[in-house]
Amino acid sequence: MLYNADCIEILKTLKPNSIDLIFADPPYFLSNGGKSIHSGKIVSVNKGDWDDKSKYDNHLQFTKEWLQQSFRVLKYGGSIWISGTVHNIFDVKNYLDEIGFKIINIIVWHKSDPPPLIYKNKFKFSYELIIWAKKDGKHTFNYKDMFAVEGEEMQDVWTIPAVGISEKKFGYHPTQKPEALLERIIKACSNEGDIVLDPFSGSGTTCFVAKKLNRKYIGIEKNKEYFDISKRRIDSI
Repeated sequence: MLYNADCIEILKTLKPNSIDLIFADPPYFLSNGGKSIHSGKIVSVNKGDWDDKSKYDNHLQFTKEWLQQSFRVLKYGGSIWISGTVHNIFDVKNYLDEIGFKIINIIVWHKSDPPPLIYKNKFKFSYELIIWAKKDGKHTFNYKDMFAVEGEEMQDVWTIPAVGISEKKFGYHPTQKPEALLERIIKACSNEGDIVLDPFSGSGTTCFVAKKLNRKYIGIEKNKEYFDISKRRIDSI
């Protein structure tokens, strides 16, 4: 199921304790007029109004509210994974604690192909953080599946390259996550037939991978252009 709508409004309509797994790639609020390098060219870091905190009445209240609604719809023992950087991840962590989530791990997604620095006055940025938390209860963790990836216990630093060209053939999204990242998360914390929710579904990576792995999915995306990309992508399976 895909919704072209505001995530908080849709979350309010979902049944409590009904979702097995949530992956959220929320606004990082890093769009501040800075510069980066993409494909060898200097580009703006601005992603859109949805990533600009000045476009929100209260960006912290927005963060707290979608997390509260996520807690409400998540099953007891259900997992939530939230990606971020220094721009948003500490606020997310504080609200998780306040709302009643229990943090299990903080994953470091190490990007094996980060862009070069424009200004040579700091270390190159090569990672994002992903908080894994749960609602009270026994959570799903498919330990054997994760052990099988490299033949040993998986650590909390994952080296996965950024999104390849083949994953963008249905359209461009500035913060698209690689399918390999979502495949690992979904396999780790859900089983076939479970319901996977993405409240900021963007170009549909979470739902696309969930469908391939025989999970049910709910994706919510406010931007019509990205919603259309995700629909074409998911319908291609």
